[in-house]
Amino acid sequence: MKIEHIAMYVNDLEAARNFFIKYFGASSNAGYHNKRTNFRSYFLTFEDGARLEIMNKPVMENPEKTLNRTGFIHIAFSAGSREKVDELTARLIFDGYDVVSGPRVTGDGYYESCVIAFEGNQIEITV
Repeated sequence: MKIEHIAMYVNDLEAARNFFIKYFGASSNAGYHNKRTNFRSYFLTFEDGARLEIMNKPVMENPEKTLNRTGFIHIAFSAGSREKVDELTARLIFDGYDVVSGPRVTGDGYYESCVIAFEGNQIEITV
């Protein structure tokens, strides 16, 4: 069994799409628009074939995204090396994103950093 894709609603569909293309090398389909409901989405595909669907519709709830809550909490991307984790983290910091932790070696041996990305969503960057 494999995960086919993961989906997330976003407020700014184009900004989210551009974020994943710019920082994580995603490629995007042309998008989907249901004219009756005004639902819009893009499927983003990453180098290893993993896919993320980002979606938007006119009326959505937007509660605060606390870091210690139940449910999905972050998306983790493997950069391939410690140097690449450091480089991407520095690039995100330079572009104004907040780092929650790292880069560091965690207690269970991962080398990672966690960044608060667009719309308060947490992204983990690991080797």
